[in-house]
Amino acid sequence: MMLLNELALERCRLLIESPESFAIGVSRTESGVRILDCGVQFRGGIEAGLALAEVCMAGLGRVELTSAQPEIWEGPSVQTVTDHPVAACMASQYAGWQIAAEGYFAMGSGPMRAARGREDLLQHIGIKENPGEVVGVLESNRTPPDSVCQQIAADCGVAADRVTLLVAPTSSLAGNIQVVARTVETCLHKMHELGFDLSQVVSGYGIAPLPPVAAEDLVGIGRTNDAVLYGGRVTLWVRGDDDHLQQLGPRIPSCASPDFGAPFAEIFQRYEHDFYKIDPLLFSPAQVTLINLNTGGSHRFGQWMPDVLRQSFAG
Repeated sequence: MMLLNELALERCRLLIESPESFAIGVSRTESGVRILDCGVQFRGGIEAGLALAEVCMAGLGRVELTSAQPEIWEGPSVQTVTDHPVAACMASQYAGWQIAAEGYFAMGSGPMRAARGREDLLQHIGIKENPGEVVGVLESNRTPPDSVCQQIAADCGVAADRVTLLVAPTSSLAGNIQVVARTVETCLHKMHELGFDLSQVVSGYGIAPLPPVAAEDLVGIGRTNDAVLYGGRVTLWVRGDDDHLQQLGPRIPSCASPDFGAPFAEIFQRYEHDFYKIDPLLFSPAQVTLINLNTGGSHRFGQWMPDVLRQSFAG
């Protein structure tokens, strides 16, 4: 059995041993929690962002920069590949842990979620760990205070000095990359919400344009979401019935939502900056291709919106 936290810690090794090479900072809190600052006080960079995204997937995915399609965006794109999509994306990468205490807030992801094990999603896919050490990723513009770190350790059932937390805001190059690397994850989560059996998903590939790094987190949240919603493409290799895939497919891409078509910043403001008020059917890539390994059938759904991307990225 794959141990997600152990795999993620192994992916962290080079970051921990050579922080200067990645322009990150490594420190310990008073209680012993290890903090890898990938974009708060330290600048981080491309390599830090790629490593951060792969740690977020427990080392079970490969993330790299590649050329974009010019008709969508002229800059680079973030490409994600995994042969372990449920473990990498749902049990690890999905930001299912809201960490809020003492004025601190972060979206928590990474395999520490599997150690905590409280989310309905984790219980549904049947993944739970009792590791000796845990690794987590925090999307935040601050490193967590020691009291929050201690609570994370307690929730994961490990001593504080057995916790490694990687932190980056969306308005950083590393944070920007790790959010855009969530194309496959958003697609799988949408399919889960639609009732598809994720155990039938064998492999996943996703790509989305990398937006300019925003000067502030709110703008960064808008741009990174737009990258996936209006420029993201995902291909999944699945096992199933072609008729079922044809019926399900049109409901998967972001265009299935009535909120589709406006920059995410506008949508976010419309719902008073509350993610949970937004139509959950919006959060998915722009285009999805399902390749049926049982029949050889290929089914493509959705549409790009390059005009929305250009508006968002220029804003």
